[in-house]
Amino acid sequence: MKNKINYDELMTQAMRGLIKLILEKVAATGLPDPHHFYITFATNHSDVDMADWLKKRYPDHMTIILQNWYENLEAMDMGFTVTLNFDDQLENLYIPYEAISVFADPSTKFGLRFEYNETIEADAQHSWSKSDEDKVKKPHKDAEIVSLDKFRK
Repeated sequence: MKNKINYDELMTQAMRGLIKLILEKVAATGLPDPHHFYITFATNHSDVDMADWLKKRYPDHMTIILQNWYENLEAMDMGFTVTLNFDDQLENLYIPYEAISVFADPSTKFGLRFEYNETIEADAQHSWSKSDEDKVKKPHKDAEIVSLDKFRK
């Protein structure tokens, strides 16, 4: 069957959309207590924008925490920006949603984990909303809900 519905891809898109909605709300109204977010992302993603010294320190992945202090949070269509304090130095970050591997709110035991799997067959990558050219040789990413016990102290 040529045009299969790729439920995994659709679920991944929906979960990334959920992250966008959450960040839009927090950007507009603030982060209500006791909520806080752990966001792990691939620093080597081509669209991540961050200071060179941070990329050198975290060449593959980095986890940021949005809790007590952050500024300039803005959720956009493809990613979000935020200003954070690293070693008493303010740094602006741009993180595309597709670079996120973990989004967690330990205060509510909510979490999403996105897997990167290069071994998925080309057929499994087909989505009904993409042309055949868009489907070829693209990695497949799955979303899954994870336990947040490992984040608890």
